[in-house]
Amino acid sequence: MARWQIFLSEFDIVYVSQKAIKGSAIAEFLASRALEDYEPLNFDFPNEELLYVATIEEHPWKMNFDGASNAVGNGIGAVLLSPNGDHYPFTCKLDFDCTNNMAEYEACIMGLRAAIERGIRTLEVYGDSALVIYQLKGEWETRDPKLINYRKVVLGLLKEFDDITFNYIS
Repeated sequence: MARWQIFLSEFDIVYVSQKAIKGSAIAEFLASRALEDYEPLNFDFPNEELLYVATIEEHPWKMNFDGASNAVGNGIGAVLLSPNGDHYPFTCKLDFDCTNNMAEYEACIMGLRAAIERGIRTLEVYGDSALVIYQLKGEWETRDPKLINYRKVVLGLLKEFDDITFNYIS
């Protein structure tokens, strides 16, 4: 502000700071300008017998997930895509050693939990891990003891959805 005051003084302009206005002054001003023909709002709902409004075509939410495990570290991510195109990304660094498939399952679980927290009931899930996708679809057997519990957790989360599909993307 001091710099502006110096700059403006070259042009014979004096800066004066605005004083605070008390709330009571604003209330008194508004009260003095009250409308004579004031009419209260009518909150009657004309269609009280209306029970249901449906949309013609509803697109489901989509979720993409991915996990990675390498010498540098382990990380997971998921993105929820709303029917109107909004993206909601989630990422996390894992603080424990795991295989790449474990990281993929962790990413899927994180995305599913985020969808459940948001009340999403219909979801299309996309992942680039053929093993995880086909195990969750029930087309492949889960033999690795490290992955059996991960699959059980995901299957438990699926009960929260009305409709969920898993899709493999290369």
